[in-house]
Amino acid sequence: MPDPADTADAGGGERPPETDAERRRRRAQFLRELHEAKALRERVQPRRARAARMRQAMRMRTFRW
Repeated sequence: MPDPADTADAGGGERPPETDAERRRRRAQFLRELHEAKALRERVQPRRARAARMRQAMRMRTFRW
C-alpha cells in the first residue's frame, strides 16, 4: 500500500512533477531490489524455485504464437 505522503494528490506539500531521469532511477532501484529478493528466495527455497522455473519453462513451450 503506498504511503500517503508519497502520492502526488496528498493534501501535504506540492511536489513538482518528477523528471524522466528521476523516474528511471527509481524504477532501476526497484528492479535491482526485486531481482535481489528473487535471488535470495531461490537460495532459501531451492526446490520451490526449481519447480517455478519448470512451470515457467512449460508455459513457454506450450505458448502459441
